Amino acid sequence: MVREKVKVSTGTLQWKCVESRADSKRLYYGRFILSPLMKGQADAIGIAMRRVLLGEIEGTCITRAKSEKIPHEYSTIVGIQESVHEILMNLKEIVLRSNLYGICDALICVKGPRYVTAQDILLPPSVEIVDKTQHIASLTEPIDFCIGLQIERSRGYNIKTPNNFQDENCYPIDAVFMPVRNANHSIQSYGNGNEKQEILFIEIWTNGSLTPKEALHEASRSLIDLFIPFLQAADKNLHFENNQYKVTLPFFTCHDRLAKLTKKKKEIALKSIFIDQSELSPRIYNCLKKSNIHTLFDLFHKSQEDLMKIEHFRLEDVKQIMDIL
Repeated sequence: MVREKVKVSTGTLQWKCVESRADSKRLYYGRFILSPLMKGQADAIGIAMRRVLLGEIEGTCITRAKSEKIPHEYSTIVGIQESVHEILMNLKEIVLRSNLYGICDALICVKGPRYVTAQDILLPPSVEIVDKTQHIASLTEPIDFCIGLQIERSRGYNIKTPNNFQDENCYPIDAVFMPVRNANHSIQSYGNGNEKQEILFIEIWTNGSLTPKEALHEASRSLIDLFIPFLQAADKNLHFENNQYKVTLPFFTCHDRLAKLTKKKKEIALKSIFIDQSELSPRIYNCLKKSNIHTLFDLFHKSQEDLMKIEHFRLEDVKQIMDIL
């Protein structure tokens, strides 16, 4: 555990981690301060940061299990101590860390008698288990235990809906993608009279798939992304027409837009926005992914001619991408 004494900054706005600890493999805690802030700023920043920390940061979870030997979710299997429902609940508790794009598959295939833990899951290279001791099942007889798993990276909650899974012997699992378990903020005022300033304290608890400091950085980038359109207001031509504002957007190419954003040092923001966050059709999304285009930064590097060279890509697809951009 690391702690630091809080020192009030009197100059440039600064942030600092004043406490950091790992209570367990699946529970990290961090406490941060931001100062000096003018009166009212701390509350505005704290509320926005807490909402983004709890709702906008992506996480990785197991969202589906499949086995031909399981008749239904509430059945029991000879040679396994837990019921199928209990096994699914144990899979739900497994915490994963990944840089995954979209969905991938994993597998458990072992032979009893033995205890089955998260360490027995065969994962793709892009996925890592935070706590490999997480219990899954207890095999009491020499039986084969094979389950296919679907792993997904997303945000928020994913409530299981059996109707979405048409495959037989396929069982959806409720997924809590939020890596931040809790976040609080508090404010301390100092100074005299009208010169009062504020210190913002932010507390973050995570599930171990990322540290509180990493969560704070991701939340900050998300907030910056929301304000980028306002920073680009200079790129728009405003005209008055019938006493109303009329906004005309100039035609631009992907290279032109990339040049302007690079000058404004927005590359980091673009790299943190993935194309699955845009309203692209599934066909266009799959074509871009197959061409190793994962973020808006990747997309801005492609000209219209580059996009037309993608297999199964059409001119209408390029127009849809330009409209979204």
